[in-house]
Amino acid sequence: MFRDRAHAGRLLAAKLERYRAERPIVLGLTRGGVPVAFEVARHLLADLDVIVVRKIGAPGSPEYAIGAIAEGGAVYVNREALRDVGIGDDQVAGLAEPEAVELARRVRAYRGDRKMPDLAGRTVLVVDDGVATGATARAAGRSARQRGAARLVLAVPVIAAASEAELRSEFDEVIAVELPEAFYAVSQWYERFTQVPDEEVLECLRRARGERPEQGTDLPSGERTGPDPAEPPRLEEETLAIPFDGSPFGPGTLDADLALPAHAKGLVMFVHGSGSTRRSPRNRFVARAMREAGFATLLFDLLTLEEAEEDEVTTRLRFDIRLLTGRVMAVTRRVSELPRTRGLRIGYFGASTGAAAALAAAAELPQRIAAVVSRGGRPDLVPPATLEKVRAPVLLVVGGKDDTVLRLNRAVLPHLAAAELAIVPGATHLFEEPGALGAVARRAAEWFECHLAVSAGAGPPAA
Repeated sequence: MFRDRAHAGRLLAAKLERYRAERPIVLGLTRGGVPVAFEVARHLLADLDVIVVRKIGAPGSPEYAIGAIAEGGAVYVNREALRDVGIGDDQVAGLAEPEAVELARRVRAYRGDRKMPDLAGRTVLVVDDGVATGATARAAGRSARQRGAARLVLAVPVIAAASEAELRSEFDEVIAVELPEAFYAVSQWYERFTQVPDEEVLECLRRARGERPEQGTDLPSGERTGPDPAEPPRLEEETLAIPFDGSPFGPGTLDADLALPAHAKGLVMFVHGSGSTRRSPRNRFVARAMREAGFATLLFDLLTLEEAEEDEVTTRLRFDIRLLTGRVMAVTRRVSELPRTRGLRIGYFGASTGAAAALAAAAELPQRIAAVVSRGGRPDLVPPATLEKVRAPVLLVVGGKDDTVLRLNRAVLPHLAAAELAIVPGATHLFEEPGALGAVARRAAEWFECHLAVSAGAGPPAA
């Protein structure tokens, strides 16, 4: 959708042209919203400033917002989220304390001796790079209201459609370039979505005030002239045809997409769930996060085209765990033999019934598989005796509102030698809620970093 924050800011500015005559003040949420706000303010010839906000994350799931705080003392707490994670106001206060410390640090860093801008009687455009749950945006809006804003507009390149209605209760108007129904994380809407350092925030403010850029400071708005150390590593990508023996239709090949960053830490193989393919948008989202974390990825089909057509009618093959396990093993053996991936340790990321096949394959290939992550998986489809053969550490990630699958995952824990259950608060089976799939990706990256990443050339794990 957007090349970077500067591109998003220019597209957003075009939708805000009617506010030019009101001489608004543009407030960028720190830190990612500031480069977007810079472009908006430049286009509208408006004043630019920042509004410092910090998300309050749930215990053990910091990406799941239970509230947010903003400079000036404004607070937003999501009562439904508190019920989801089972905590009260006292615990929220404890979680907010370190965020308040960081908020104060950033206020000092960005403002120095400057006072907060006077918003009394003014039209205020609150700008961020994207909105998932809306917690930080709502805290920012409350802060601006408390400071006397006469008209309050939330302007963001992309907002999760599920959050828009609640945001309209906080703002006089909500404006977005895109309002997608399917929303996993803000980063999925940007080709380039790197962290925004404090220096870039300060440079945006200096340039908006007409001050000369400081020597050696990165320019905002994508105007850097040299290589960017934060750019993702260059990828080698190719499509493979991997042979296998035996199926309802005889021998065949499976299509696979391999992406190999330079100096890959390991290889993550994605085993998709029932009725899906290697083009699963959820697995592709997580795969992108794995590559950004430095891992090679392999997404592959479990069924041939002919088999998939039959399965669309009968739904039989998607639950044939024995057949699917054989396919996973065939692909694993093949990729282990390729010169460019031979030295990489391998991890599985399985979803739904694919997680069952991944666990069964890990049980049969203990020397090759170093770690397994299951997203909303069905490990109950694997016999307990097989689960007990799995030597790789296993992370079972389940949505907090996926009651049946959560119960099934808890039941298999005693049969796994090294396993951990991670619950994503507020998430249902498909992790469709804003930010939920991003939480899965973060947990998976941490798990593979801990159990899969080793120095290059170390080879597969020992038996």
